[in-house]
Amino acid sequence: MRWREVFFLRSDDNINNNDEININDTEEPLVYCDNVVKLFKKDKIEVMALQGLDLTINKGEFMAIIGKSGSGKSTLLNMLGGLCRPSAGEVMMDGINLNTCTEKELVNYRKKTVGFVWQKSGRNLFNYLTSVENIEAVMCYSNLSAKEKREKAIELLELVGMSHKKNSLPQEMSGGEQQRVAIAVALANDPKILLADEPTGAVDSATAKHILTLFKTLNREKKITIIIVTHDMKLASQVDRIVMIADGKISTEKLMREQYRETMELLGETDISSHEEYSILDKANRIKLDDEILKEAGIDSKKVRIKVEDGRVIILPEK
Repeated sequence: MRWREVFFLRSDDNINNNDEININDTEEPLVYCDNVVKLFKKDKIEVMALQGLDLTINKGEFMAIIGKSGSGKSTLLNMLGGLCRPSAGEVMMDGINLNTCTEKELVNYRKKTVGFVWQKSGRNLFNYLTSVENIEAVMCYSNLSAKEKREKAIELLELVGMSHKKNSLPQEMSGGEQQRVAIAVALANDPKILLADEPTGAVDSATAKHILTLFKTLNREKKITIIIVTHDMKLASQVDRIVMIADGKISTEKLMREQYRETMELLGETDISSHEEYSILDKANRIKLDDEILKEAGIDSKKVRIKVEDGRVIILPEK
C-alpha cells in the first residue's frame, strides 16, 4: 500500500508550476500514527491529550511540531519515543508496533531506534560523570570494547564541537555546552530518529543557531530523521516541514518550497514565508479551521455555507 499525506490548500490560490512544494511520497513511512488517542487521569478527571491524531513521517525528514501549551505535542513526542502508550489507535515506528511491545521490547527500542534531547540538561546528563563518560554510559550494553567506546565518544564530542570539554562535568559547562554534549549522548547508539523537546529553550540565540546548524548537518549528512517540538518559530522556520497540533490533532502543516531549501543551504537561514501552509483533511474529509481564519472570514457561528466555484471550495459565514 502507498501512503501519502493529504493536504488541502489553505489560502494562496496563486501557486504556479514553478512553486514546487516538497511533499514526500514513500511506500513505507518511518512513523505512522493512525487515529491516536491518549487519555490521562488528573484528580479523577480524564483529560484527552490526543484526539484521533493521524501522522506519517518519512525517513530522513527534518521537521518541527508546534502548538500551544496543552495541545498534545509533547505527549506525541513521548509516545514516539516509547515513553508512553496510546489509549487507542496505532503507532508504528520503523516497522515496530509500539502498542503491542512488551516493556522489555520498548526498552530495547529506546536503546537502538531513538535518541532523546530534552530542554533541561538534568534529563540528558548525569551530573557526576564527565562529558565522555556520559556518552560511554549510553553504550554500556553495546558489544564495543572499552577502547572502542572511548574512541566513539570522543568522535561524537568532536562532531558537536565539544572535544575540548571531554573531561568536564555538566556543572563546569554552560547551558549551550551541556546541550551540545546531550546531542552527542543522544547519538551514541546510532539512532534512526532524533527526538528533541525544546532543544533551544534554555540557551541564548547564538547557541540556538549553532544547535540548529548541528541538527541540519546530522540530517543532511548522517540521514538521521529529526523531530523537534518547539515554541521557537525562528527555529521552526529552518526545517523542511512544520506540523501544527491543535486540540490533540494535526490542524495545519507548512512545507518548505524547494527553491527556498536551496537558499537555506547556501545562506544558512530562511524565514516562515518560505513555507506554504496547508490544512489537513482527516479520514472523514473534515477540515479544522483555526480561530484566526474564522475571525478573518467573519465566521462567528457553528454554521457555514460551502460552495464550489471554478474548482475551488469556498466557505462563507452563515447569512
